[in-house]
Amino acid sequence: MSASKTKLLQLLQADNHLDQFKGKVVVIKYGGNAMTDKQAQSRVLSQVAALKAAGVFPVVVHGGGPFIKSLFETSGITSEFVDGHRITLKDSMEVVEQALSGKVNGMLVSELNKLEADAVGLSGKDAGMVRALKRMHQARTETGTEEVDLGFVGDVDMINPDLPNLLIDNGYLPVISPVSTGADGEDYNINADMFAGHMAGALNAAAFVAITNVDGLMEDPSTPESKIESITADEAKALFGSVIQGGMIPKVEACLIALEKGVPAAHIISGSTENSILSQLLTNQNVGTLIN
Repeated sequence: MSASKTKLLQLLQADNHLDQFKGKVVVIKYGGNAMTDKQAQSRVLSQVAALKAAGVFPVVVHGGGPFIKSLFETSGITSEFVDGHRITLKDSMEVVEQALSGKVNGMLVSELNKLEADAVGLSGKDAGMVRALKRMHQARTETGTEEVDLGFVGDVDMINPDLPNLLIDNGYLPVISPVSTGADGEDYNINADMFAGHMAGALNAAAFVAITNVDGLMEDPSTPESKIESITADEAKALFGSVIQGGMIPKVEACLIALEKGVPAAHIISGSTENSILSQLLTNQNVGTLIN
C-alpha cells in the first residue's frame, strides 16, 4: 500500500469528525490548476473516492477554464472580455460545452471510476436539473454603468435536485458540469463556482469545499503565514476589494451562496496540499479557510 493511501486511511480511521458527515452530502467544487496538474488531480480524486468509501456522499461540480482555453486555441476562436468576463457567442458556447460536459466531465468520471467510486457524469441540462438565466453584465463607464450582453453566459435560476439525489440514494457519485439550459431553450455556461454554491444549498449539503491553488484566504496573498483559518460570512463580506480580490472573489462568493442557502460550513483549500480535503473536514487542522 502506498504511503499516501496509508495516510488517507489513517485520517479516516482517526478520532475525527467523520460521523458528522456519514450519510450526508459534501459538495466539492473542483477546477483550475488542481485539475491540470496530474499529481494534484490524483490527490483530490483519491480523497473524494475515500470519502465515498467511508459513507459520505460527495458530489463534484467542476469547471475547466484551461481546457476551454485550449479548445478555443485549437478551434481558432478568439475571446473578447469585459471586466474579466468572457463574451460567449454561439460558436464559442458549443466549444465550451465540448470542453466541460465532454472532455473534463468524462476525464473526471473515468479517473474516479478507476478508484471504484461509481461516478456518473451529468450537466445542468440533464433532466432539466438546472435552469439558467441569461446574465447581463453592468460595466462601469466614465458616465456610470452600461449593460453589456455577455452572450451565452448565465446564472442559476432554479435547481431541481431530484436527479442527483436519485443517483446518491442508489450509491452513485454525481460529477456535474455547469452547462445548463434556460427557459428560452438556449444553453448557457454558468460560472462553476456559483453553480457549485447553489448546488450545495439545493442538496442540503453538510459542507461546501472550494478547491483552489492556494491554502485558503490570505490577508496578504504574498505571505502564506497570513492565512485566515476561520472567518464568519459577515467578516468575509467586509473584505471584498481589499483582502478578497481577483480569482478569490468567485470562490468566496460561492461559499457565501452556500451558507445563505443553509449549508453549515464552507471551506477554501488548496488542491495541491496533500490530504487537504480530509484534513480540513475530518480533523481540527485548518489547512485552509473555514467560513461559517
